[in-house]
Amino acid sequence: MSESTPYLLVLYYSRSGQTAEMANHIGRGVARVAGIEAKIRTVPPVSPDTEVSLPAVPESGAPYASKDDLANSVGLALGSPTRFGNMAAPLKHFLDGTGDLWINGKLTGKPAGAFTSTGSLHGGQETTLMTMMMPLLHHGMVLCGLPYSENALNETTTGGTPYGPSHWAGTGEQKTLSEHEKALCQAFGERLARLALKLAN
Repeated sequence: MSESTPYLLVLYYSRSGQTAEMANHIGRGVARVAGIEAKIRTVPPVSPDTEVSLPAVPESGAPYASKDDLANSVGLALGSPTRFGNMAAPLKHFLDGTGDLWINGKLTGKPAGAFTSTGSLHGGQETTLMTMMMPLLHHGMVLCGLPYSENALNETTTGGTPYGPSHWAGTGEQKTLSEHEKALCQAFGERLARLALKLAN
């Protein structure tokens, strides 16, 4: 990644790997657009104690995000598994620490959207996506979803919503992303990237 090339931050939390896979497909969508790159980052689990219980760098997967990663991005794709119709605590914990970015308007006018994965077919995907958008609105970001001009949104029998990509992981053996879900993640990344470049200019 070039230091001078603008980037879209794909920020997520994942327990079983499905949300991480979605993030990678969103990154592929961003890669379709010239002049912008994807920076894929995650957040650590929330510790129940007050001591540092995890290494500063994850053993595998994407690096942990910093506030600078967020502040210097030209746009944001925010991903989380559903937790009772809301985002997972580790992602909320990270966002709760961005008050200084809010005070200084660091994210104002930048495009953002959300993506999610859940075990049950009607397990709160849409409420998770919409509640994830609330802090983005407070930051003054411009929300981006998926239009029905994306054929996969009309054809999917798994995940996919106009509020953002979603994945139905199942409650038993974890389902892999369907071709429609992959297509929607990539379309979402491309759409956000194009919007980010237009708003940055």
